[in-house]
Amino acid sequence: MNTLEQLLTTTDTVVLDGAMGTMLFAAGLVAGASPEEWNVAHPDRIRAVHRAYIASGSRIILTNSFGGTRYRLKLHHMEDRVYAFNRAAARNARAEADAVPYPVLVAGSIGPTGELLVPMGNMEFADAQAAFAEQARGLVDGGVDLLWIETMSDLEEVRAAVEGVRSITDLPVCATMSFDTNGRTMMGVTPAQAVRTMAAWGLAAVGANCGNGIDEIEDVIAAMHHEAPGMRLIAKANAGIPQWRNNELLYDATPPVMGHYAQRVRALGATFIGGCCGNGPSHIAAIAEALRVPISDVDLAALLAERANNDNGASDPARRQRTRRRDRD
Repeated sequence: MNTLEQLLTTTDTVVLDGAMGTMLFAAGLVAGASPEEWNVAHPDRIRAVHRAYIASGSRIILTNSFGGTRYRLKLHHMEDRVYAFNRAAARNARAEADAVPYPVLVAGSIGPTGELLVPMGNMEFADAQAAFAEQARGLVDGGVDLLWIETMSDLEEVRAAVEGVRSITDLPVCATMSFDTNGRTMMGVTPAQAVRTMAAWGLAAVGANCGNGIDEIEDVIAAMHHEAPGMRLIAKANAGIPQWRNNELLYDATPPVMGHYAQRVRALGATFIGGCCGNGPSHIAAIAEALRVPISDVDLAALLAERANNDNGASDPARRQRTRRRDRD
């Protein structure tokens, strides 16, 4: 039995971590710099982020390797450091996970290449697969428990990542897509199509991250659970909708709001619950606290009625606008 399955024997719902980029910018990372380089240049700062999330209740933490393929690192002229950066990312997370007296799993974060596959772009499938395999080798050698493919928009790129990872290891693989265009990914993939396709690949869990905030993630989880009720689902929502204030990008969901979101997505079928952009340790602490309330003690009828009310646009002008767009489509 792998470590993920062992963890799932002890809990029905697993708390994930929050945003890495949000925390690194707060720690001094400047726009345009490589977060992955910090794994070797500032490992203490990376470990501090992991430590804060573990203290907040995360039972799975993601490595600082989202942009760790040769394609993304080439933007920083560091494509020759793929293995070193990814192995260091895994080791930093592993050190903090092993420092606590209870199981915390390390998931190797693998983000999109930023390129388009042929025929829409110039990246060949075999090249993408090789790039993901190269990244996975560093993560596996650094000690991850599972691989976590995230923020994808193209199912073919997800497949390239899955096949690349599986050419290196038999560790569990999870995958999430970002649904940010009228309930679809940028490449037009629906939640039902995503879960149906990825479930056939034998992934440990699938779901959604990032996107257009809490409401969008709830819609996706509901649709995925309806399509594949037996599939373990992942919900990792942004902390609301970003807004520019005083030349700073801020997210509007407070920790209590994220705790309420955690209860709703659990009711809708999610097993793995955390946060994406804008979420920090306080948000994850609120999620962990909310999920400690047994589902039998949560007024599910009230939660689902609230969601139905939001679907009708009674309390959220932005949601009303999105609903009107879907009605026209």
